[in-house]
Amino acid sequence: MANEVETLEAPSEQDAPAEQGELIVEPIKNHGWSVTFAGMGINLALGVLYSWSIITGGMDKEGWGWTQSQKALPYSIACMVFCLIMVPAGRMQDKLSPKLVATIGGILVGVGMILASLMGDSQFGFIIGFGVLAGAGIGFGYASATPPAVKWFPPAKTGMIAGIVVSGFGLASVYVAPLATWLIGMVGLTSTVMILGIGFFVIVAGLAQLLRPPHKALQFIKGYGRVGKLKEELIVPAEKKKENFTPGEMLKTWQFWLLWFMYACGAGAGLMIISIAKTLGKAEAGVIAVVALAIGNGAGRIIAGILSDKLGRKATIIMFLVFQAIMVLALSQAQSIEILGSATALAIMAALVGANYGSNLALFPSVTKDFYGLKNFGMNYGLVFTAWGIGGFVLAQLAGYVKDATGVFTYSYYTAAGLLIVAAIVTLLLKAPHHMEEPASE
Repeated sequence: MANEVETLEAPSEQDAPAEQGELIVEPIKNHGWSVTFAGMGINLALGVLYSWSIITGGMDKEGWGWTQSQKALPYSIACMVFCLIMVPAGRMQDKLSPKLVATIGGILVGVGMILASLMGDSQFGFIIGFGVLAGAGIGFGYASATPPAVKWFPPAKTGMIAGIVVSGFGLASVYVAPLATWLIGMVGLTSTVMILGIGFFVIVAGLAQLLRPPHKALQFIKGYGRVGKLKEELIVPAEKKKENFTPGEMLKTWQFWLLWFMYACGAGAGLMIISIAKTLGKAEAGVIAVVALAIGNGAGRIIAGILSDKLGRKATIIMFLVFQAIMVLALSQAQSIEILGSATALAIMAALVGANYGSNLALFPSVTKDFYGLKNFGMNYGLVFTAWGIGGFVLAQLAGYVKDATGVFTYSYYTAAGLLIVAAIVTLLLKAPHHMEEPASE
């Protein structure tokens, strides 16, 4: 049976689920790994968001004359639109299909960047093109990449699969930054933005065609992932633990709000460091720190996902939150302690900060799936993901205000480290919701 699973197609959508206690003998074709790497590829393209500093560098090079606040606005809008669009996009991929929603994402990213390039040095063009349209496209694509992948694998592999898929987003700037820099030098900024827009449209829309969840009748089998096992015992208890929460039911659990706070602190601290990474040392050391942070960002997602499958989500979250607090405090001393300010030390610390930040993007979708089930995973994680956008926005803005007021980022580091420790402490309270329901309600 195990070998048959890899060879034949799943039953059609019209086929009825197996009866209670019936042995599932219809073998299915396992598309799990192709879906996983398609999702990773989509995120490798959508990670263009992290290369905004290269685009703004091109603006300076070509003498556009934008102020710092003007350059920050399209990026800030893109981040907020990305964050907010995750909720309806997650709902759409749950109810319609990840293939359709990711294709919409590819179209929006492509159209948005092409529009921005056609409007030249117009700030309005970049706000609408990059901020609104591309930001929405990133949200549609990102929301569709992870859910179909994790549905193909058993719970013991949830963290690893989620980590692999989202690692693409973190690693994107490793190749996008040098590619965009080279293109700007060759053809100019507006042509570069158009080329990237066309390229990402083709890549995202193309890979989207590989996204497919397993058949609905097979997604919620007890012990799913070992097709051929009995669905459940013949004798079913009068009520059982609720496995799949609607978004409304999830919002009524205290665990959601605790997860949201933890995510906002963990991701917010990392995004704050990313926003000021180039200031961590002298020019050359700052560039090295940015690259190291990106590599750590991608690798940390995979490592954290695998560790959480082995050690448990709670223990892994606490470990990464505490380690992130230590690294943030170390970075706060980089300007005053000579050994910490060296290019090598900064690169190592930046990579570790990136790894800790990236861990959040693998751990929190995994916990959301564990706690609230697969059925509404897309929209449920979209609601949890709003913590990423709000946490990053608040702490990045705080860093700017503190720098303007005091001339240094030191107190921002202290604040972020304190929030990380608080988040680690409250994680000790975390446990899965234990609502009960009648079997017929599934």
